[in-house]
Amino acid sequence: MIPFNKPYLTGDETKYITDAVASGKISGNGKYTQMCHKFFENRYGFKKCLLTTSCTDALEMAALLINIQPGDEVIIPSYTFVSTANAFVLRGATIVFADSCVNNPNIDTTKIEALITSKTKAIVPVHYAGIACDMDVIMDLATKYNLFVIEDAAQAIDSFYTGNDGIKRALGSIGHLAAFSFHETKNIISGEGGMLAINDIQFAERAEVIWEKGTNRAAFFRGEVDKYGWVDIGSSFLPSEIIAAFLWAQIEYLDVIQDRRKIIWNQYFEGLKDNSAIRMPLIPDYATNNAHMFYLVFESLEIRNKYIARLKSKEIHAVFHYLSLHSSPFYNCKHDGRILDRTDLYSDTLLRLPMFYELTAKEIELIINTIKNE
Repeated sequence: MIPFNKPYLTGDETKYITDAVASGKISGNGKYTQMCHKFFENRYGFKKCLLTTSCTDALEMAALLINIQPGDEVIIPSYTFVSTANAFVLRGATIVFADSCVNNPNIDTTKIEALITSKTKAIVPVHYAGIACDMDVIMDLATKYNLFVIEDAAQAIDSFYTGNDGIKRALGSIGHLAAFSFHETKNIISGEGGMLAINDIQFAERAEVIWEKGTNRAAFFRGEVDKYGWVDIGSSFLPSEIIAAFLWAQIEYLDVIQDRRKIIWNQYFEGLKDNSAIRMPLIPDYATNNAHMFYLVFESLEIRNKYIARLKSKEIHAVFHYLSLHSSPFYNCKHDGRILDRTDLYSDTLLRLPMFYELTAKEIELIINTIKNE
């Protein structure tokens, strides 16, 4: 059987975990946490990084940092994971769902401005499959209407955006804040885990307090204050040092992992690009491809189901993705009634193929030939 995902282990995870345990500092924000922070800050230009127990937690921290209040409106794509919305719903926000683009599942930036009202507090673009949204448009709107931008970069590690100024920037480094995931389905992993990237320095000090359960404990351990106490709201967002040690083993192999995933992605693309029955992933000129995912778009739900069954008959596990959040059992009665037909289209017709480091060329060829029915 070919699974949809198989977590890749570099071989050094247990070595670093053993070292973390032996150090006597395993509760978090120790050596490995700080090494991970410095790596991401130096490589991608984030002003400050904080590891979290999940991308969900990073998004919830972002909602706290921008002081979301009941009645605030937050614009997000409907084609995304529930955590993107939940982080703001938990603070009392009203979610205003946006439709997807014609040619890829990312938010349609041409439709955002019409959704902005006097209650709008933030825009949350989701870089689906690690492919950048049109961030120039989003940041210009944020400046025009004094809004915050929080990048949901859960799938977007090591992917980039080139703006109209010709500068290439890492995804997650453009908005005021960004959230990443290191879940076992992502390019680099820690089992469960995530990270908040802070690009607007006004949030840096408070983010650390929220991260430390609302205390200034991190400043205390650096010797900046002589005692620590409860100074703000917060929660237990920081992960254990064991998770950070696992992640560090992955970080050391980031380039190796990325190179292999891109080989797999390109083999899929070359093998399926001439099939008129399917639509291939589109990489806009301003975006790079981090090979997080390889997906296909079919003409209808029925055709997609036929291909899922065909692949299953060969013991190949291919899966669909998000169900439209605007029509979900929880939120459909709160949605404003707009029809988001492109979101619904991707919910019905998008199919994700197996994508993991140890997927062999022979297995990929079998998947391609099964799709082509050869």
